[in-house]
Amino acid sequence: MEELQMGASEGRYTVRQPEQARNKRLEETQETRGKGNRERPWEQKRWQPRPRDVDTMEPEGHGLAKMTGCRLWTATSKALFVEFLATGLYVFFGVGSTLHWPLALPTVLQITITFNLATAMAVQITWKTSGAHINPAVTLAFLVGSQISLPRAVAYVAAQLTGATVGAAVLYGVTPGDIRETLGINMVWSNVSTGQAVTVELVLTLQLVLCVFASTDSRQASGSPATMIGISVALGHLIGIYFTGCSMNPARSFGPALIVGKFTLHWIFWVGPLTGAVLASLIYNFILFPDTKTLAQRLAILTGTEETKKLVALEPQKESQSSSEDSIPKSVCQVI
Repeated sequence: MEELQMGASEGRYTVRQPEQARNKRLEETQETRGKGNRERPWEQKRWQPRPRDVDTMEPEGHGLAKMTGCRLWTATSKALFVEFLATGLYVFFGVGSTLHWPLALPTVLQITITFNLATAMAVQITWKTSGAHINPAVTLAFLVGSQISLPRAVAYVAAQLTGATVGAAVLYGVTPGDIRETLGINMVWSNVSTGQAVTVELVLTLQLVLCVFASTDSRQASGSPATMIGISVALGHLIGIYFTGCSMNPARSFGPALIVGKFTLHWIFWVGPLTGAVLASLIYNFILFPDTKTLAQRLAILTGTEETKKLVALEPQKESQSSSEDSIPKSVCQVI
C-alpha cells in the first residue's frame, strides 16, 4: 500500500478507490439520461455538415421556391416560343394565300381552305404547350374567363404580335416586288361602313372564340381541337372576306400592316375581334357552362399565384422520399 501511494505521488500511476469510480460512473449515467434525445458530442461532430455541403442543406422552403420558379420559367418560355412560332407560320401561310399572282388569282375558296389548314396546323402545335391561342382575342377571352393570369396574357399577346410581324416580314422578303402590293392586309370595302365592319368582325370572332372554348374544355371534349377550330376559321372567311377580308385575329392584321406601313382603319380589326372575344367568354363561362370558381380563386389566377400553387402541388414525390431517406440515419442515431 505504501508502495502504491509512493508511485502515485511520483506521477508514475494513479489509483482510484473502487467506490469513487462507481460514484463517478453513476453520475455520468444520470447526466446521459437527463439529456433525453439530445445527440452526444461525438454524434454531433459526426453529423455536423461539412463546408461544401452547406449549399445542399438550405432551408426546405427556399429550395422548393427555387425549384418552382425554375419550372415556371421553363414552362412559360416554351409557351411563349410556341405562340411566337405558330402565329408566324399562321400569318405566313394564310396571308400568302391572298397574294395576287398573275397566273392564278386567289379565290375565296382557296383563301378559306388555306386559313383552315394553317389554323389546324398552328393549333396542333400549340395545344399541349400554350393552350392554342395564336390570337390576342382568344387570349383576352381566356383572361376574362379566369383561365390565364394577367402577366401570362400580356406575354402571350407580345409573342403573338412579334410572331405575326416576323411571319409577314419573311413573306414580304420571299415575294417578288410586283406581287407584294399591300401584302394581304385587311381592308374595309368601299361599300361597307365602319359600323358594319366592326359588327361583322365582332360576330365572326364571337363564333370562333365559342368554338375554341368548347373544343379545349376538358368537360366537353377530350381530343385535339385542331379540326374544329380550323373549321370555325374557315366559316368566318367564307363570309368575312366580302366585308373586311376577314381578320378575327388582331395579330394577323397587325403583322402585314406593320411591314407595309398601312394602318387605314386598323382600329376596326382590334375593336371588333376583342369585343366579340369578351362577349363569347362571358356567354360560355357564365351562362352556358359556368364554373364554380370563387372570387378569391379568380383573383389568384389573375395574379398568377394559382399557377405557382399548382406547380408546387405537382412536385415529384422523389424529393420527399429522398429527404425522408436522408433523415433515417440521423433519427436512428438519436434513438440509439
